[in-house]
Amino acid sequence: MNILLSIAFVGAWSSGFIGAKLGSGSAPAVTLLMWRFLPLALVLGVVALTATRASWRGLTPRVLVRQAAVGALSQSGYLLTVYYAIELGVSSGTTALIDGTQPLVAGALAGPLLGLPVSRRQWLGLGLGVTGVAVVTVADAGAGTGVAWWAYLVPFLGMLSLVAATFLDRRSRTDVRPMVSMTVHAVTSAVVFTALAAATGAVTPPASGSFWTAVVWLVVLSTFGGYGLYWLILRRSGVTKVNTLMFLMAPVTAVWGALMFGEPFGTQTVVGLALGLLAVAVVHRGDRHDHHSHHSHHDRHARDRDGQDRQQPPAPGSFTPRRSAWHRARSSSRRPERPVRATPTAGPGSG
Repeated sequence: MNILLSIAFVGAWSSGFIGAKLGSGSAPAVTLLMWRFLPLALVLGVVALTATRASWRGLTPRVLVRQAAVGALSQSGYLLTVYYAIELGVSSGTTALIDGTQPLVAGALAGPLLGLPVSRRQWLGLGLGVTGVAVVTVADAGAGTGVAWWAYLVPFLGMLSLVAATFLDRRSRTDVRPMVSMTVHAVTSAVVFTALAAATGAVTPPASGSFWTAVVWLVVLSTFGGYGLYWLILRRSGVTKVNTLMFLMAPVTAVWGALMFGEPFGTQTVVGLALGLLAVAVVHRGDRHDHHSHHSHHDRHARDRDGQDRQQPPAPGSFTPRRSAWHRARSSSRRPERPVRATPTAGPGSG
């Protein structure tokens, strides 16, 4: 079951890049995004007023404003750059690989921004990931597609927007349920993209069937499929499993884009994607080693404390705090030992 869920998640999440490519030829990016988010916001708004009303209780305006800001960064800013880059001609695989470095960048920045330790393996993984991105980008740019050089900088802006959203969300002290955050993000994006479309005169959708096929594709398969499976796998298998699967999006998208749209997929692309996967393997191997060392040290400490407790009874009124057995999946947790992960909206397949 876990294997089938993982395959379905990778396919659904990768489909967001393909859906963006599918709709890019029929309408401007803001038009496609507006009509993607308007029905989604409407559906989620109705659900919020009926089935999930209890999830909204106790949330202050400040919490909702923070979630709106996270949504503006992780949905509006990020998706606009992804769709615009693909509209400019950047291949879907290259865009997916650039955006896929977000967890590596966030992990490396966790030291200076959050005061968390950053290992040499994380820096090595970031270096390998960036090298892979450079190799694939050069291969894509040299394929004779006529794409302007600055178009390849657009996905980097989206990746940095995701990084900013990750840290803003992590600094929150309030645990917000996934359905609530998804609703706030979708409504925020619907407002942003409607305003942009109105300002640029791009509100009216085209009558072409490919446009509406892309909208249905993105709402049903990419949003509900990708986002729903994200949280299901996160709760069943944990953060490490999800982060590992997130890095499979680039090679899957690159192959999918080559087969469906004839996008370039040569030796350099394979080498770059392999470097990206190697970066993930290096970082996660280090994470597992650090995790095992941490728990071994904790177990030895517990045994030592246990022996001391047998020899000396606790003082009256003293207590030993216990960690909760329930691990929160939300990235708003403030526990310093928890790794920085991708936000649940880290891809066109979310939100």
